[in-house]
Amino acid sequence: MFLDWKSYLRTGRRAGAVLAKANPKMVEGFQALSAGQNGNGALDARTRELIALAVAVTTRCDTCIAVHAERARKAGVTEAELADAMGTAIAMNAGAAYSYAMRTLEAFDQLGEDAPAEQTAR
Repeated sequence: MFLDWKSYLRTGRRAGAVLAKANPKMVEGFQALSAGQNGNGALDARTRELIALAVAVTTRCDTCIAVHAERARKAGVTEAELADAMGTAIAMNAGAAYSYAMRTLEAFDQLGEDAPAEQTAR
């Protein structure tokens, strides 16, 4: 087992309460952002939670995974739906690495020792 997710979620909530006490304005702002994330109501809760979990995987946020896995369960997400969303997250993360690898090669090429300064300033 990677983590005891129920315990991790409880610990995260306790830590969040400490942070809210130490920096209430920041936490209020974060909560407002979170509350407004589905302002037009076009996505149902299941879809929002699947997106949140895919993003949590690509950003490597264990707390996000715990919170949104719990919400996904409550929203009725199935294991098959979650597996598809995870497949998308894996493909996107590998795709992002592929894309940034191309950018890195381009930067390396443009910043070569023989390149004139004006060429590297683009």
